[in-house]
Amino acid sequence: MEPSFKVEHADDDEPRQARIGTVVWGLIVIALAALIVISTLGWVTLNGTYVLIGLMIGAGAALVVGGLLSARKGSGTPKSPAK
Repeated sequence: MEPSFKVEHADDDEPRQARIGTVVWGLIVIALAALIVISTLGWVTLNGTYVLIGLMIGAGAALVVGGLLSARKGSGTPKSPAK
């Protein structure tokens, strides 16, 4: 009995890179956790609305800049034809 799918391994010389969105959302989670810890310890008092606005502006800027850098980096490399 043959499997219904086959896994093809690509032998790329380039190391795989993390997706920009994954990195940005990971940074957002870390920032939120740090802000919660700081707020719980009583070092500062945070306004939730301002924190969310700041995180959304930062995340949006990071996604746009990362996308532009990725597009600029990827445009110079020739792509191999699909097989």
